[in-house]
Amino acid sequence: MTKIAFVTKIDRRQFIGGSLLAAGGLVLMGPSSTKAAEGSIEILIDEPIGTILPEIYGHFVEHLGAVVYDGVWVGEASKIANIGGIRKSLIDALKKIKAPVIRYPGGCFADSYDWRNGIGDRAKRPHRTNFWAGAASEKVPPLSTSRFEPNTFGTNEFMRFCRLTGAKPYLAANLRGGTAKDFSDWVEYCNSPARSTTLAEQRAAGPTPSAEPFGVEYWGIGNESWGCGGNLTADEYSQEFRRFTAAVPGYKVPLKFVGAGASSDDLDWTRGFFAKTSEKGEGIFERIYGWGVHHYSWNVSAGRTSDWNAGKGDALNFNAEEYYELLREAQKVEKAVGDHWAVMGEFDKKHRVKILVDEWGAWHRPGTEVRPEHILGQQSTMRDALVASITLDIFNRNADKVVMGNVAQLVNCLHSLFLADGDRFLETPTYHVFDMFMPHMGAQSVRTEFSVADFSYHRNGTTANFAGLTGSASINNNMITLTVTNPHLTEPRESTIKLRGASVASAAARVLSNDEVHAHNTFDNPRAVEPRDKKVAVSGGAIVFTFAPASITQIQIRRG
Repeated sequence: MTKIAFVTKIDRRQFIGGSLLAAGGLVLMGPSSTKAAEGSIEILIDEPIGTILPEIYGHFVEHLGAVVYDGVWVGEASKIANIGGIRKSLIDALKKIKAPVIRYPGGCFADSYDWRNGIGDRAKRPHRTNFWAGAASEKVPPLSTSRFEPNTFGTNEFMRFCRLTGAKPYLAANLRGGTAKDFSDWVEYCNSPARSTTLAEQRAAGPTPSAEPFGVEYWGIGNESWGCGGNLTADEYSQEFRRFTAAVPGYKVPLKFVGAGASSDDLDWTRGFFAKTSEKGEGIFERIYGWGVHHYSWNVSAGRTSDWNAGKGDALNFNAEEYYELLREAQKVEKAVGDHWAVMGEFDKKHRVKILVDEWGAWHRPGTEVRPEHILGQQSTMRDALVASITLDIFNRNADKVVMGNVAQLVNCLHSLFLADGDRFLETPTYHVFDMFMPHMGAQSVRTEFSVADFSYHRNGTTANFAGLTGSASINNNMITLTVTNPHLTEPRESTIKLRGASVASAAARVLSNDEVHAHNTFDNPRAVEPRDKKVAVSGGAIVFTFAPASITQIQIRRG
């Protein structure tokens, strides 16, 4: 389709505090601003990709800032509504979106954590320096739980949280500071039958007792072992992984071991691990369930450095170029998944090992956190919701490769679904994305062709292209779910939606959008950003739908 240039005028209301690009404006090249782009979306219902496992919509809880304390855990004596000390509003919200799995206790914290410190009588649990203490600003109180871990919330409390929400637990073991025996003992503590071992008896004691085993399937062997998790080489990590996972009793639970995979595009780490591990024979891959990949999206004006704040933009004060750049970073996870999958296949030719993107999300610089104690906390706008929808659609389109995703993190940290402060609690725009994508869970992902004109924008003196629309589709019995992201800041996209091999009998839509892309939910206005229903016109067995600018749309289609 022909592309013509136009200048988008961005007023103060649209970009509060966001400096405009050179010459006072951002030049976007794409379809005329006077007419919506014409295009088509075709859902190929007979070309399945794979089952979208519910675990793709997983979550992540780390002892970092206010994720656990004042986020998940408020204590049994709190005036805040709770169930056994766990924030009730959080439980209710996670049940609503059928949270499938929660990763715990980290993150970098995991490789400094002794699980024994978090069991038994809470009054006797030791206090330890939190891994993230060094990230606390001078505004954080000296004895804050953000600096010093009281271990009030431990394995039993986390398992209760999982049971209350219906989520499966995914535990990350301490490889840097622990031993293979420590790991095996943790498995025994969690999974050995009632009254069978001393550790099983300890599990049945304490303030949150459980005589019955927890039945934990997912076990991460370390975290980011190339960095904070041990600074190992790929060869060294391969040896540690094999040692930790050798002859671990399962107690009739199908243990799923997950390797500490690469950061974004670090293919050398993946190749090194799989090459070294394959020296034991290709059958070794039968013992590895998944390979964890981490990918964070941030503005990279200063480049990616060891300083996690360098190059990152503000969560609320951003201009158009920064808006598009963050979305571009989110799109990179698709290439990362494909590239790591190819490298893994060089050694694991049957592709028995799958990919878990067990840390992902937008990462902004500090300054918008609710309180100083909320280390790495940040506000979440419509832009962050678009990052989430782009990412989840990528997982759906790669359902044959990706078996789990864990957005980082659940509450009060990075790309959170929730913000909490005392008795105040809200759902961020990202929560609504997870809610809208729920029908994909357990459905069959099918190939979908988007024939929509790209558009271009100027970035750092060059021109970059962006897909006009992105999305994914899945089938569950007679119902088809299509999710679509329109990333364009100002232009709607009109498209014809067809089913190859069937006709559309009826359809309904929900749309998440806002006239202001900086819009976000606050404790004073917790419903500023939320989905709304929209009518869908069906004609001749197809749909013609206009996707609003900077929007996320769910269309549920019943086929004829």
